[in-house]
Amino acid sequence: MRTLVFLLMAAAVAAGAEPVRPPSIRTTGEATITARPDRVVIQIGVVTQASTAQNAASTNAQKLDAALHELKQAAGPAAQIKTISYSLDPNYRYPQNSQPTIAGYTAHNVVEVTADDIGAAGKIIDAATRSGANTIQSLQFTLKNDQEAHAQALREAATKARADAEAIAAALGVKILGVLSAEEGNAPEPRPIMMPMARMAAAEAPPTPVTAGTIDIRATVTLTVEVSR
Repeated sequence: MRTLVFLLMAAAVAAGAEPVRPPSIRTTGEATITARPDRVVIQIGVVTQASTAQNAASTNAQKLDAALHELKQAAGPAAQIKTISYSLDPNYRYPQNSQPTIAGYTAHNVVEVTADDIGAAGKIIDAATRSGANTIQSLQFTLKNDQEAHAQALREAATKARADAEAIAAALGVKILGVLSAEEGNAPEPRPIMMPMARMAAAEAPPTPVTAGTIDIRATVTLTVEVSR
């Protein structure tokens, strides 16, 4: 949404008052640049339950170790794999009219796989679930370097803001003397693509289809220009 504000300030104020702001026009320009992603980030987890904390943790470690071996093969040597979260929590039973008791333990370990081969996303997911992983936290396609696309979006947003300011100035019969300020707005982050849990439960399912699509890089610039009649 564009916000267009035309301000005409009084020419004189009493001594000691705040400085007079010059007459100005304020406009906001928005632009979106579409780019092809060149990186995929997948968060993969292993959840295990057991009657004791030690068994839950050791079973989880064994399954994750097997999954990591398959992940490295599927993602390739250039991929980055790191642990992003680990938890070991008691599972409580709540009997009626009695104090809660521990019924077992749940271990949850999540690793993040970052690969520049976006075509390998489906293969990475299949390798992980086939080898013991049982949760896919998120799948997100990104850019290794979005600075160029972001700079282009800023240029286009600024150009639109300037064009709107010039149109308003012409309509009001005033001239633009210069730029007083230019502010960049906050751009929304891309949303992760969540993988459905049902896909992971299929033992002999066909390869997981994953389509990268495109990424939108948005920019907003708010421009304030000084004007004169």
